[in-house]
Amino acid sequence: MLCRTHLIGLIALSSLLACSRRPPPPPPPPAPAAPKAEIKQGEQHFANLAQITYGGENAEAYWSFDGTKLVFQSRPAGQSCDQIFSLTLGDEGSLRRISTGLGATTCSYFLPGDQEIIYASTHLGGAGCPPRPDHSQGYVWPLYASYDIFKTSAAGGPPVPLTNTPGYDAEATVCPVDGSILFTSVRDGDLELYRMDKDGQNVVRLTSTPGYDGGGFFNRDCTKIVWRASRPTGDALADYQRLLAQGLVRPTKLELYVANADGSDAQQVTYLDAASFAPYWFPNRNRIIFSSNYGDPQGREFELWAIDADGTDLERITFSPGFDGFPMFSPDGSRLAFSSNRATAEGAHDTNVFVVGWLDGVLEGQAPADRVMRDVSWLADPQRGGRGTGTAGLAEARDWLGTRFAEIGLAPAGSQGFLQPFEVTTKVTSGPATSLTLGGEKVPLTPLSGSVSGEASGRLVFAGYGIVDEKSGIDDYRGVDAKNKIVVVRRFVPKTVTGEDARRLGDLYYKGFVARRQGAAGLIVVDAPEPSAKGDALPDEAPFPPLLADGLGDSGLPAAIISRAAGTPLIERLLRRSRVQGTLKIDLVPEKATASNVVGRLAATGPSDGGVIVVGAHYDHLGLGGPSSLAPGIQAPHLGADDNASGVAALLEVARRLAAMPTRPRDVIFVAFSAEEMGVLGSSHFVKALPAGLSAERIVAMLNMDMVGRMRGNELQALGGESAEEWSEIVKSACEHAHVSCSATGDGYGPSDHTPFFAAGVPVLHFFTGPHGDYHKPSDSADKVNAAGIVQTAVVVSDVAAQVAARPGRLTLVRSTAPSSRGDVRLSGASLGTVPDYAGPKGGQKGMLLAGVRPGGAADRGGMKRGDILVKLGDFDITGVRDLMFALRDSKPGQTLTAVVVRDGKPLSLSVTLEKSAGRGSSHGAGSPDKAAPPPH
Repeated sequence: MLCRTHLIGLIALSSLLACSRRPPPPPPPPAPAAPKAEIKQGEQHFANLAQITYGGENAEAYWSFDGTKLVFQSRPAGQSCDQIFSLTLGDEGSLRRISTGLGATTCSYFLPGDQEIIYASTHLGGAGCPPRPDHSQGYVWPLYASYDIFKTSAAGGPPVPLTNTPGYDAEATVCPVDGSILFTSVRDGDLELYRMDKDGQNVVRLTSTPGYDGGGFFNRDCTKIVWRASRPTGDALADYQRLLAQGLVRPTKLELYVANADGSDAQQVTYLDAASFAPYWFPNRNRIIFSSNYGDPQGREFELWAIDADGTDLERITFSPGFDGFPMFSPDGSRLAFSSNRATAEGAHDTNVFVVGWLDGVLEGQAPADRVMRDVSWLADPQRGGRGTGTAGLAEARDWLGTRFAEIGLAPAGSQGFLQPFEVTTKVTSGPATSLTLGGEKVPLTPLSGSVSGEASGRLVFAGYGIVDEKSGIDDYRGVDAKNKIVVVRRFVPKTVTGEDARRLGDLYYKGFVARRQGAAGLIVVDAPEPSAKGDALPDEAPFPPLLADGLGDSGLPAAIISRAAGTPLIERLLRRSRVQGTLKIDLVPEKATASNVVGRLAATGPSDGGVIVVGAHYDHLGLGGPSSLAPGIQAPHLGADDNASGVAALLEVARRLAAMPTRPRDVIFVAFSAEEMGVLGSSHFVKALPAGLSAERIVAMLNMDMVGRMRGNELQALGGESAEEWSEIVKSACEHAHVSCSATGDGYGPSDHTPFFAAGVPVLHFFTGPHGDYHKPSDSADKVNAAGIVQTAVVVSDVAAQVAARPGRLTLVRSTAPSSRGDVRLSGASLGTVPDYAGPKGGQKGMLLAGVRPGGAADRGGMKRGDILVKLGDFDITGVRDLMFALRDSKPGQTLTAVVVRDGKPLSLSVTLEKSAGRGSSHGAGSPDKAAPPPH
């Protein structure tokens, strides 16, 4: 809370700032009679205004938990220091001083039960008032080191100290659930929030960022806190620390923050660039009422405002000239206590306590945070069905985006108006010819993902779990002649294989890869673990894996899975070395759909050098789940509010901001990409089929926003910050302008839509606000996004785009060297230094299409190029991305192998020497969730 000792300064903040080096003015002459307090025009939430105090300085009136009393601080006319008083509403004779009458007091609050009150006092440091601060350094607040927090009877009595550390302890409020106390202290060298038990024990620090953290309140169930904070940087931080050492603080820039009650998951709520303070929670809503001089260029007018905790629906509450502050709702939410000088006579400085009836309801906001929240909510509505590629929900989003682009004033820049369509395989089904015949009998089966359409006939052989792995010491093919045979293997892994090795070796694609390496003609997987020697019961049969169409390559042979009931007798026959003949036929029917990028252009104003900036975000998500879901077995809309409705909402906000700029030296192309979750297919298509008149050489920069909806601690990651020499300077300037803490790090590769651009030689940035537990789950819903943070991301991206547009020439591209520490699939073994294009080769060509190669990596040194199709590495046939992953796992750094690529339709053999793999990393930063596409290899 804002301490009472600072009230006068806030009321006259701008005038104090204007004459901060002058002596204070003489006392004003006696004031005329005060006008009658009244509700002002526009104060639509107010009814039945009642004035509670008359004359002097009265503020910070806070309710008892039964809603019948107020405790507040008051300085009657002619007195030098504030003291704490309480009164029962409706009983004027109940006014009672609670504090000792010595020293200065502030920040009082009832404890649950209303029998005790806490407040801060300086009386142990002296009976007189502490000296007023010296305003020769400008407008500053004093932080009296003699302030400690005390507890006393609600009827008054000897105060009991709850704090006794050196320095400022004050601004205490109380949790209504358990009576624990939230307060501000300098005990660790900075102004931070702390929590302690109601008896002063078990003190825990909640904040740790340099700057003023204070005036905190709990919400009704004490799961959240709200407070005011300053976050100075650079020279402002040095000034803050210098003043703090003198027991002073400069309060001209304060914003509101919310966090969990333990201080975690802190989020900045306001970005008003003003003095905002005294936040208090609405009793039954995730909404905050507070006081601010926002909107007054002179800084004199402090009004009450309200805002949702996600930064939306900013609403002005009061319209009275002068000061309105310190709002607190009664426990039932029906009344509001606040302080105001609305009934002060002209020339007087009285501030009084008022209680007013509260009429609920919120006007629909038109601020940027409200716009982005509406956009996120529409995209992440369950009616969109999770926006899976090829679904009606994604088509609705596509059309909605075209309409929004047009409303903003973008010109169509796709191949069909705003749309740039491309074909994707969304599903694979089993055709009528699929069958398995063993000894003349039909056996039910399910084709495996990674199977090819085709037929394998001949003898069946058994190969255990189908594992060949030097690390685990397992070779199930030892002594097995698999060449041109149909190999039968068990699903999963032996019990002796655990952890990451179990995932790696139990992968069904990997079993197919090994079988093909052994020369098998086909593969049958039996859902039958090996029986225990102890005779333990086998686990329940696992569901068969669904057929997938992920574009990462196939196993190169017909492959199927059969049930335990059908497969166990087959394994027993093979173990007895019985000769079993069979025919496996797989008929896969791909289902195609048209996906569309949505593309709009904002033309340059005036002369332009022809350079273009691309700003993008993907609008697809996982639909009802599927293999990329981290909520397996749940068939429900995966709403994708953060991933990536947040990026799309930011994209629209960036377009609005840039469209409003009077000058734009370069064109800006906005792209909402589709099929990102299938392996950045939309952005890959865009780069390979650029709009008419655009070439990769003309693209000066690509700015990508993917998962920008969970800003915490006011921190934004700008990944790809090392892809151009100028990024560090540009991002720093943009983030300072937006009052956001940024880190610009990492190369331009990563599993999101910026990668195809970087592979094509374009400097990139990927903006990201961090991982969370709702990633790729149905619970990634709109109510969890930080709308204010999305807006600030858009402010940063707009500023970056404007700076790049205004710079002559191109940015200095920095090619990444291999190996990279980023990716989203665990790698071991060797690295080749290639960047896959997940759209794959055209015309049925097998192999892995290269979107690029890392400068200085094995592929680059061996002569491989962007656009090559890798079909063989050593004796490993490469049919797609997975084959290369498996081949590198089974290879060693330092090996020199022959790589065969198809270039311009012709095979070309190149010698490559493999390097050490950097292992697991993430393009989204340390500890972040994995995206769909594997990393550079």
